[in-house]
Amino acid sequence: MANSRFHDLNLSNATLIITDIIILFSIFSFGTSYLAEIYAGNSLVYGNAYFLIHLFFFTLPIQITLLSVGLYNEKLRENFRGIIVRIAVAIVLAYILSFSLSFFVPIPPLFGASKEILYGTTFIGLVIARYIAIKSNYEHLGRRKVVVLGAGDRARLIDSSMRRKSDRVHFELTGFIKINGDKQGAQLSAPELVLDEPIEKYVLENGIEEIIIAADERRGNLPTESLFNCKVNGVVITDIIDFIERETGQIAVNHIYPSSVIYNNQPKQHWFLSFFHWLFNSLIAILILCVTWPLIIAAAIAIKLEDGILAPVLYSQTRVGLYGKVFSIYKFRSMKTDAEKNGAQMASKEDNRITRTGNILRKYRIDELPQLFNVFMGDMCFVGPRPERPQFSSQFESDIPYYSQRLNVKPGLTGWAQLKYPYGDGMEDAIEKLKFDLYYIKHRSFLLDILILIRTSEIVLFGKGR
Repeated sequence: MANSRFHDLNLSNATLIITDIIILFSIFSFGTSYLAEIYAGNSLVYGNAYFLIHLFFFTLPIQITLLSVGLYNEKLRENFRGIIVRIAVAIVLAYILSFSLSFFVPIPPLFGASKEILYGTTFIGLVIARYIAIKSNYEHLGRRKVVVLGAGDRARLIDSSMRRKSDRVHFELTGFIKINGDKQGAQLSAPELVLDEPIEKYVLENGIEEIIIAADERRGNLPTESLFNCKVNGVVITDIIDFIERETGQIAVNHIYPSSVIYNNQPKQHWFLSFFHWLFNSLIAILILCVTWPLIIAAAIAIKLEDGILAPVLYSQTRVGLYGKVFSIYKFRSMKTDAEKNGAQMASKEDNRITRTGNILRKYRIDELPQLFNVFMGDMCFVGPRPERPQFSSQFESDIPYYSQRLNVKPGLTGWAQLKYPYGDGMEDAIEKLKFDLYYIKHRSFLLDILILIRTSEIVLFGKGR
């Protein structure tokens, strides 16, 4: 299985999660014990039901908000000041979330001002812990030494898919071993190894923990016996496609073998499960609607103020959904009213058709709130590939291998591709997004959907929308 861990979860961020849980438990336990002596007569005793309930409503919201602001992403490109800001945002959101939950699950309030004191102390504790983690290069925990068997086109997938240093925090690439059948090309990012000894000897002497098979022509060229000897000595043998899938969260569509495509002929979901899936999405939509209705009203007013009282607030477009079904999608209008006077065209990053109000709506994903109606109608889910317009979808299907496999699941308001890939507007960007969409289709599950929903909060909170 290419995904030996839970998607982005690995030893480094798992260590952070456990450390934060210990910090939260310690602060709550020692803090409430100390404060209990100040506020006599309270019923909070270590280990009793009252203590455990408050511990749950203190710890869980903080863990969720830390995840939602991207603090468990070791590839986060942020300086320490930015980390502090994110921790502060997470603490404030956790406080609000905990306060909101108290309306649905009534529990006795904590004594005095202890709740505010606990959250303030937690902020300090998390900042100190994150400073220590960064200084100790926590992201290198569990880092493996790997060697690539092959030095041709397939081996160069590592360089093209993982260009940045942050993309390689989980492994140390010692080099590429050239074998017969490899195609010549551009220079590789690590040394090309020419061995005058058996591969297993080099692997064992240099502490190699994983061999990546990236031969351009495998038949008759793989040193099968040497690989077997490495395998029995505990060295992991991984195909290059599985390695890239595991490390980047995408599938290299241009290099997979047709026999490895497992997306075709997926059975339709049973109506009973489909109903509960719709019900789950609808409940989330109602919850979001209850929270965001002031933003919806503000967005409508802002559009009218900029474009005039007669200007339309909403617009609709046809999109391609599940199994190719065409439906109408609804959004707040973020472009000029004559944006497509010259015909349908994809929006670009610096599109001069976007209004000033539209820039803000897009940046914080507010323009997509009317799509809650599409969720109620069952045309969309919260998580899935973004629905494309029919004319562009047809073009991509004819030009990009496996593009039609996106239609095997319902489209979504957010998705794995939106988390992993920045905004794009061309064929190359469509290919890159497809790699992430296919990864999601292959691994989709309820827990992965929850992870994507929580991490989408980072996009909204820090204005990373398109």
